[in-house]
Amino acid sequence: MDKASALIPEHKEGTETNAESRAAFENRQEALQFFAVARNRLLSVNKWHDLAGAASAEFLLTDASGNEINHLPSKGDYLRINIPAPGTKTGEGFDWVRIEAVEETDTLTAIQVRPASNPQNENSDVAHFFSEEATSSFMVRLEGNTIIAGVYGRNEKPNTSTEKLTDTIRNAAVATGAIGGFSKLQWKSLVNGLVKTG
Repeated sequence: MDKASALIPEHKEGTETNAESRAAFENRQEALQFFAVARNRLLSVNKWHDLAGAASAEFLLTDASGNEINHLPSKGDYLRINIPAPGTKTGEGFDWVRIEAVEETDTLTAIQVRPASNPQNENSDVAHFFSEEATSSFMVRLEGNTIIAGVYGRNEKPNTSTEKLTDTIRNAAVATGAIGGFSKLQWKSLVNGLVKTG
């Protein structure tokens, strides 16, 4: 199993999402130079919305207390997500994921996240429309003279284990939309932005 595949958890239940975009180059030197650009874009989480376009979700990198940070993402940090849909009460209007891993080699950069509770309050409910079994793996990798940006969602199921009925209903509706295609559109826009050369 290659390093990239090892960073994508096994899919067991629910749905899976795969979105990829590629940029090919004339030679290795050009590919390496652009890999550095794509890597920096991937690690600049707070700018993902700019890359993905106006209709996409907004992402904010935070520390373990939910405070905005501007350093490179690391294990234990959170992403606060503002999707173009009503938010949960538990998430105080946002969806939250926690970074479980950040991996880097000379030809690969990857971030893996999982739905999490809101670090800004005491509620232990997962504040995301997917349950905590779900993961998303974001990566850019260099294969030959081609840069591949990908987002790989695994074990995606609606989060209906919440204390608030309104959150349960909201999560079921948003997750159904995500499974029905919204997630794929969101991630395709992001991976296109990660490898955009023009």
